[in-house]
Amino acid sequence: MKTNTVTLSEEILKAIDGIIGEKMNRSEFIETLLREYLIRGIHGKNKNADMEIINAHSASLNEEAEDVLGYQAEL
Repeated sequence: MKTNTVTLSEEILKAIDGIIGEKMNRSEFIETLLREYLIRGIHGKNKNADMEIINAHSASLNEEAEDVLGYQAEL
């Protein structure tokens, strides 16, 4: 889908051209970067939720880890 014009500095365009060479066009490259950025942003939010869950159960997780380490020490 075509969008309105996006203005990029000459420095950025040269850097993009240096990276992509003849492999793909600028639009494909920029779309790939944006897609990766958006995916990482979404996962970044999920990581915070995951940390909250882990922290809520940290005591039992630590006990379980100590139990497992105890078995390893006996061998």
